[in-house]
Amino acid sequence: MNNTQLEIIANKVRQDIIVGTFNAKSGHPGGSLSATECMVLLYNEIMNIDPADPDNPDRDRFVLSKGHAAPGLYSVLAERGFFPVAEIENLRHLGAMLQGHPHIAIPGVDMSSGSLGQGVSAATGMALSAKMDNKSYRTYAMLGDGELEEGQVWEAAMFAGNHKLDNLCLIVDNNNLQIDGTLEEVNSPYPIDEKYRAFGFHVINVEDGNDFDQLRSAFAEAAQTKGKPTCIVMKTVKGKGISFMENNVGWHGKATNAEEYKAAMDELKRAGEELCRK
Repeated sequence: MNNTQLEIIANKVRQDIIVGTFNAKSGHPGGSLSATECMVLLYNEIMNIDPADPDNPDRDRFVLSKGHAAPGLYSVLAERGFFPVAEIENLRHLGAMLQGHPHIAIPGVDMSSGSLGQGVSAATGMALSAKMDNKSYRTYAMLGDGELEEGQVWEAAMFAGNHKLDNLCLIVDNNNLQIDGTLEEVNSPYPIDEKYRAFGFHVINVEDGNDFDQLRSAFAEAAQTKGKPTCIVMKTVKGKGISFMENNVGWHGKATNAEEYKAAMDELKRAGEELCRK
């Protein structure tokens, strides 16, 4: 799949994120938008998965440890064919399949998450299980950079490094904003890369985590790394793709009103039309 095709999918995913959170009148668009390119690449090119057989025991696993970015994951799964895109409109509605955080009963979701720090521990267990069972599948887990303030994250890192889980790839969505402000204002985890190296990880810094080429190169390097788990620290833009949301902490957990919804969707649709003309 070429980059233009991936960009078109990413644009559709961004529209779905806004549709879902607008209809729910709640949700977390900012961190979903920052992670869009990474999840689109994983589910459309990198991971061994099959929407027609979502529970295949030999599939690659993905855990969204920053579970509040569920609108992004749901949109990627829907566009990949795990369930109808129309389900996005029912996000967070009573009795709907798609609730505020990922649930393992949803097709394509490998782990329930939302309590920060726990998803990465589950992913570490999945990677260990593959080693113990001599399975070749890989496990990917995405963390928020604010999530790194959780102590359980570092317990999991200690375990993964000690057991040399080279089938584990962590991805830190480093958009530098969390619900209460910048990382430095709240409780800085920097330098993230040096911390993970100290725990025995191979670390890859991606300067633009919204760039498919840079992400593709990082995942290839991770797959080739032996004897160590990998941590990809990708710099991203919170609210990426919608001009009035970009780098704006207020869009961490806020849905659009009707006027904002129209402005966001108009901007995304124009961008999508431009991509289709490429």
